[in-house]
Amino acid sequence: MNQHVVHVSEIGRARRVAAPERAVPATGVLLDRLSRPLTDLRISVTDRCNFRCSYCMPKEVFDKDYQYLPHSALLSFEEITRLARIFATHGVHKIRLTGGEPLLRKNLEVLVEQLAAIRTPQGAPLDLTLTTNGSLLARKAEALKAAGLNRVTVSLDGLDDTVFRSMNDVDFPVAQVLAGIDAAHAAGLGPIKVNMVVKRGTNEQEILPMARRFRGTGVVLRFIEYMDVGATNGWRMDEVLPSAEVVARIAEEFPLAPLEASAPGETAQRWAYRDGGGEIGVISSVTQAFCHDCSRARLSTEGKLYLCLFASSGHDLRPLLRGDADDAQIASAIGHIWQGRTDRYSELRALRGPDTDAAAPRRVEMSYIGG
Repeated sequence: MNQHVVHVSEIGRARRVAAPERAVPATGVLLDRLSRPLTDLRISVTDRCNFRCSYCMPKEVFDKDYQYLPHSALLSFEEITRLARIFATHGVHKIRLTGGEPLLRKNLEVLVEQLAAIRTPQGAPLDLTLTTNGSLLARKAEALKAAGLNRVTVSLDGLDDTVFRSMNDVDFPVAQVLAGIDAAHAAGLGPIKVNMVVKRGTNEQEILPMARRFRGTGVVLRFIEYMDVGATNGWRMDEVLPSAEVVARIAEEFPLAPLEASAPGETAQRWAYRDGGGEIGVISSVTQAFCHDCSRARLSTEGKLYLCLFASSGHDLRPLLRGDADDAQIASAIGHIWQGRTDRYSELRALRGPDTDAAAPRRVEMSYIGG
C-alpha cells in the first residue's frame, strides 16, 4: 500500500447537523458574525478528476490506491437541487458547479436544467456557472447551454504544450482545451473566464503568452496565486509569484488601468487594457487577502457544507436531507451555521504566517470542495 494513500474521511471531516430547536427564517439576507452575507454557493459534483495537477491532485497522492467516494455517498441531482433551492431562500443568487472535474459527472446537463429552474425570492433566475479543466468541454458545451448554464470558467495554466502537459501530469494536449474554449464561445457560454494558477519556477514564463493569446477575444484571463489549499500539494511560499508582479509584467507590454469590482465580494482585482483590448483579473489570496467580504459557501459532493476554502472541517447536511427534516428545518440549520461563521484564514495567515504545525487539523483538499 502506498504510504501516501489519503482517505476521503481524513480530508472531509464534518460535524453531523441536526434540525435546530430555534428557527432561523429565510428572509433572503443571511449574515455571518462579521456581517458578510451568503450570496454564492459552490457545489462539488464529483471528487474525481482526469488531470493530476501538482497544486491540486498530485499523482503521488491521488494514485491507483486513492479511495474515492462510492457513488451511493454522492448527493443525487434531486438532493443537490433541493439544497440549492433552500440556499436561494437565504440570498444565494450565484451557483458554481465544480469538482474535481464536474464534466466527469454523468448526465450533468440534467442537474443544470434542474438548477436553472430555481428562482430567487425576487423571482430572478440564478447565475449558474461551471468551472472545468476544459478536457470534455468541446463535446459538452452545446448541451450545457441548452440546459440553462450561463457561463464557464476554464482552468488553463499555460499555452506551451510541453509546460501544459507537465502541469496536468497526464500528458493532455493544450490544443484540446483551446478547442473546448472555442466550443463554449460558439455555444454562447460567456463571458468566458480562463484561470491560470501561477507557480514560480514552473509556468511564470507563460504569463505574457497567455495575455497575448486572449487579449481582444472577449475572454477574461485571470491569474491566481499558488495557494496553500489542503495538505497534499507541497505548498511553499517561495513558489508564490505575487499578483502585483504579474500585473507589472503585463503592463510593460500592454498598459493597464484599474477597474472597480463588478460585484460585492468579487475575488479578482480587475485591470483593463488601456487600448480597449478587454480586461484581466488577479486573485491574490496569499498576498492580498479578501476575507473581509467573502460571501461564498462550499458544498461537497456528499453534502458537507464548508465555510472557507481553507477549512479543516465542515457541517454534514446529508442526515437532514435523507432523514425526515423539512425544508424549513434545513433552512434553519444552514442559517445557524452561517450566522456562527467567523472564518478568515487568509487574513490571519498574513498576520502570523502559514500554518505549518504538524498537529494542526488537516485542511480540506481543493479537489474535494472545488477552488
